[in-house]
Amino acid sequence: MTTTNVENTGWHPYDLDHLAQKLVLKHRDEKDVLNESHKMRMAVSYGLERFWGERLRFERESKPESKNKGKYWKDVWHTLGSILENADITLPDANTKVKFDDTTEIGKTSTEIWEMSAESPDDYRIALTVLTQLCDSLVWWTQRYKKKSKGDED
Repeated sequence: MTTTNVENTGWHPYDLDHLAQKLVLKHRDEKDVLNESHKMRMAVSYGLERFWGERLRFERESKPESKNKGKYWKDVWHTLGSILENADITLPDANTKVKFDDTTEIGKTSTEIWEMSAESPDDYRIALTVLTQLCDSLVWWTQRYKKKSKGDED
């Protein structure tokens, strides 16, 4: 394999690790937000639909901690959309503009995600695989950068 072939792909797998590191650093100082990295990794096994919808759950809650967790999920989804864009795969709501109160848009977006799995199963599987790897990297960086809470042992 020549370096020319790798350079022409437009996407490099190691970018996932770098993007995950940036996400973890961005949200590091928000209380309990990085714990979501582990939950994100588990949510991947339920599919893109459920992963996308999880941030909406946090939007409906009034606590600032929940809002911050929702922003983290939203940033991860947006990052996934940017990554997939480089592979010419369009991720529904990649710009994460759908709001919890907008039932019509929630229905439209979830339908688009479901249709992606039926109409473009390869794109869906690629998106899910990339999300899995992104979440694995989030967990790794979280374990390195997470601040200890009072009462945590060394």
